[in-house]
Parts: sequence; C-alpha cells; structure tokens
Amino acid sequence: MNAPTAVEIGNMIIRTPGIKGGTPHLAGTGVTVRTIVRWYNSGLSPEEITLQIGHISLAQVHAALAYYYANQESMDREMAKEQKASDRVEREHLARLGKQPLPA
Repeated sequence: MNAPTAVEIGNMIIRTPGIKGGTPHLAGTGVTVRTIVRWYNSGLSPEEITLQIGHISLAQVHAALAYYYANQESMDREMAKEQKASDRVEREHLARLGKQPLPA
C-alpha cells in the first residue's frame, strides 16, 4: 500500500490576475478566501462550510482560514472596501426603484 501524497498547503490558496479580481481563492475552485471567512464569521464551523460548499475539503477551509489570519489586516481592509462598494450599488438600485434601504 502506498503512503498518501502530502499536500503542500502553500499551493492551496492562490491569486490569479483576471480571476476573481485577483483576490485570494482556493486553487482549482472559484471559492474565495473571503467567502470562507464570511461564512465562518457568520457562525458556521469549518465542517458546516464544507457541507454548504460541497466541492471543497475541510483542509481547504482550514487553509483559507489560516491565510485570512496570517493576512487579517489587509483582508479586513479589502473586505470592508468591497462591502462599501456593495452597499453603494444596493443604495443606487433601491433609489432607482424608489425604495429605501433597510437600516444597518
């Protein structure tokens, strides 16, 4: 019986210009680190995240969380910037519809 092949965790998270806006994501998937972090911060366990996103492994979830914590300051800045942009688009859309956004 052959021993299992070791996985280099440094290859699990990549940034590719032109893919997902160059944000860090799980190699071979379209799942971004920020997606994993948001689900984790909303209260899901790593195991629950793998159930929600059926094509990723528990190791990938932990790699994403490790990447986040190793780069937390810059990731938090990026995520806050993206949230502001998302909020702006939502406000503009609701204004065109003549509706008010929900209170934060």
